[in-house]
Amino acid sequence: MTFFKTSTVASSLSRFAFALGLLATAQFGFAQDTTVVVTETVVAEAPAVDSALMGRVADLEAYMNNVAPAALTGIPGPGHNAFIMICAALVLFMTLPGLALFYGGLVRSKNVLSVLAQCMGISGLVAILWWAVGYSFAFDAGSPFLGGLTKAFLGGVSAAPNTTYAGWVSENVFAMFQLMFAIITPALIVGAIAERMKFSAVLLFVFFWMLIVYFPLAHMVWGGDGFMNGVWNAAATIKAIDFAGGTVVHMSSGWSALVLCIILGKRAGFGTKNFAPHSLVLTMVGTGMLWVGWYGFNAGSAVGADGVASQAFMTTTLAAAIAGFVWAVIDWILHGKPTILGFCSGIVAGLVVITPGAGFVTANGAVLIGVLAAVIPYFAVAYLKKWLKYDDALDTFGIHGVGGTLGALLTGFLATPTVNANLNINLADIVGKTLWIEQIKAIVFTIVLSVVATVIIAYVVKLIVGLRPTKDEEVEGLDTTDHGEAGYHYEET
Repeated sequence: MTFFKTSTVASSLSRFAFALGLLATAQFGFAQDTTVVVTETVVAEAPAVDSALMGRVADLEAYMNNVAPAALTGIPGPGHNAFIMICAALVLFMTLPGLALFYGGLVRSKNVLSVLAQCMGISGLVAILWWAVGYSFAFDAGSPFLGGLTKAFLGGVSAAPNTTYAGWVSENVFAMFQLMFAIITPALIVGAIAERMKFSAVLLFVFFWMLIVYFPLAHMVWGGDGFMNGVWNAAATIKAIDFAGGTVVHMSSGWSALVLCIILGKRAGFGTKNFAPHSLVLTMVGTGMLWVGWYGFNAGSAVGADGVASQAFMTTTLAAAIAGFVWAVIDWILHGKPTILGFCSGIVAGLVVITPGAGFVTANGAVLIGVLAAVIPYFAVAYLKKWLKYDDALDTFGIHGVGGTLGALLTGFLATPTVNANLNINLADIVGKTLWIEQIKAIVFTIVLSVVATVIIAYVVKLIVGLRPTKDEEVEGLDTTDHGEAGYHYEET
């Protein structure tokens, strides 16, 4: 590409030769007469500005900073695209096999396959719903409460970015990334109702719950015109923030899990029989997979490989590690031994509580979150459940419901634009001041929606297919009665 005109080059050469002549005269006395007579002044012609080139340079800067391009619209950025594809795979890894093994190890051996099947069945069902209407309801433009249907059956969702959500990530990649969030959220509910809800009832409940709770809530919090999207929607009624799913994922599933387990009733023999986990080895392996996958969950929510993603990566690490350590120490102090179950519960609690603020808080904020994520959910799991006598089998409410609520509230106090400048777009007047009030509004709204919807859906499902197996089937185990299989086979000697 030619950047300078010929006349400009000639003028430059003339000036260079003239300067050499002066230098030679001054240093070596080559000329007797040092008087210089300039007979012609050559004015260099300014190089022309190539507007198209300047636009491309500006878009290169936009790519490096992960902000929307001006000229290269409709073109995905390969680095950001690759990052989000990897993050999407990591989030799926959280459910299959991470959550499945985490929950599978916590139940009795006769129900391990039922938990695995529920996680796998939910993955397929939610993917179908997401393709048909889910993505459109969540991320299409519509009302503040629900998206439209122009993207139903993923119509028009192509490799071109949807700049409402990402300037450099293909919309089909973004849609698949968000699908993984939609898959794991109802799968979390499985932990509260484990060992006592029919497979058919679980699938039917999730079908209605996704349509009534998850899709609308995802649109309200993350949709471009969402009711509670304080970061990007200047007209949002509730100006709340949720980086990666404190309200959308953990609060919705956690509070729904509490209501559903109460409606369902306690497991047969609860309070009199031993319900100890059958394999803490599986639970620990699942915990490690959840932690690894959570980097896709939190860092990927920056929707690009940028500075916000790197901050989320750091805060996620700190909160998880500290919460796991502190929970085990609490066990050690109160019960004399640090337990593997305590480490696992604390790590997951730390991951849950940091999620809504991962890309909004400092490292010191993450440390505080890690400590509180151990102390408060520990209280809910160890004491609140006993006092209120509900059978939250695997502590979904104690960790995700309580933890998600705590994280949403703490984010309102700890979020800072020095970490994420996007907070200055529409929230500059309330960040560090009254943002926590908006967070409380979002918390209350999420709880009401989740609780009311779950009550209605549970009784509808009970009317259609029933919720529980018979007592004999429950005693025998759901692996056999629902799936005709056994998780383990032992040879007689």
